[in-house]
Amino acid sequence: MNAPASAAPARPAHRDGNVLRWLTAYTASVTGDVVYFLALSWAATRAGGPSQVGLVVAAGALPRAVLMLAGGVVADRFGPRRVAVVSDAVRCVVILIAAVGLSSASPSVWLLVAVALVFGVVDAVFMPAVGALPPRITAPAQLARVQGMRGLSIRLSNAVGPVLAGSVLLIGGAAGAFTAAAALFALSLVTLLTVRITAVPQAPRRGSAGRELMDGLRYVRRHRMLAPLVTVVGLSEMCFSGPVATGLVLLADERGWGASGMGWIASAFSVGAAASALLLTVSARIPRAGLAMSGALLVTAAGAVALGHAPSLPVAVLFGSLIGLTSGFTTTVTGALVQTETDPRYLGRVTSVTTLCTLGLAPALFPAVGVTVALWGADTFFIGCGVICLSAAVLGLAVPVLRRAEIHPPDSVAPAAR
Repeated sequence: MNAPASAAPARPAHRDGNVLRWLTAYTASVTGDVVYFLALSWAATRAGGPSQVGLVVAAGALPRAVLMLAGGVVADRFGPRRVAVVSDAVRCVVILIAAVGLSSASPSVWLLVAVALVFGVVDAVFMPAVGALPPRITAPAQLARVQGMRGLSIRLSNAVGPVLAGSVLLIGGAAGAFTAAAALFALSLVTLLTVRITAVPQAPRRGSAGRELMDGLRYVRRHRMLAPLVTVVGLSEMCFSGPVATGLVLLADERGWGASGMGWIASAFSVGAAASALLLTVSARIPRAGLAMSGALLVTAAGAVALGHAPSLPVAVLFGSLIGLTSGFTTTVTGALVQTETDPRYLGRVTSVTTLCTLGLAPALFPAVGVTVALWGADTFFIGCGVICLSAAVLGLAVPVLRRAEIHPPDSVAPAAR
């Protein structure tokens, strides 16, 4: 039975056991992803050399991008926790099968391609589902904190995952690393089963999955805030979901700072993003969130341009930490706004759209990074990133509903748990 919402203030997310269980499951899953990806790349290198790594990675990325929107339909139709649990179970089984195959025979490129394909398909379903869970486990007033905690989780996973993968690869090879990834997915699955979620009415079914997908896209297009907000998400994440990492490598090489210089800038970026996530985790609220989002985008745009023109490595490190801080703030705020504004019945599909904007647009820029740097220099690439962020900021300021957006309305109440 659902308990009625009370007038008492919601428990802070970072002190809520239910949210912490979700965070544990999410951290285990993201760390498992990191270990799996590194093990897959390592096994592909051993099986076919560096030339085959791109083939194997692409085999996983393609179905994830193509099927992401369909994954949102699945999450809304069957419920995000159920879909996330089943996805973790499938990933665990697939990776264990791969581990057995690698332990009994030499790595085969085609085995790795098959594993990557299946994993990519499951990821297309898992990602919208896990993104749709926060509004069902906490009150609207706590969504910014949850997004901050999610950002910290990602930073922790990206720090711990490579160390764990390297250690297990050294001891047990690719088979051992796949086994470790499977264990992390199993931990995520078991923990997710203990998370209480709020029941919401199902969205009206329109017949086929295709019609439900179109219904979700129409919902986004007609929503007065979500339509421009999704555009802001796509623009703000376009550079910072991957291309900037490549740009940093090329910038450091062009300026003669070497691999260590690139590492210092990348680390500063991560530290800035982690600081932003920590700040938003402990903050009670974000006043005038829409205006703050646009302001952060303006600073990110200026910081990106300044980074490309940095006269020395220490200055580049400073600007790297600045854009990590502001871009991390933007990611957290936009995520919380999306989850606050979206009808829970459509959250899986809306999450699939924003995830596709984040992961689908960024890879398209990778070839452009190298071409731009080769023809006009690294500073031009970072100017381009600044222009894209500036466009997102201008849109956020120009659309009144975005400019005045708040993460939770005054009449927000805590969701009922079951």
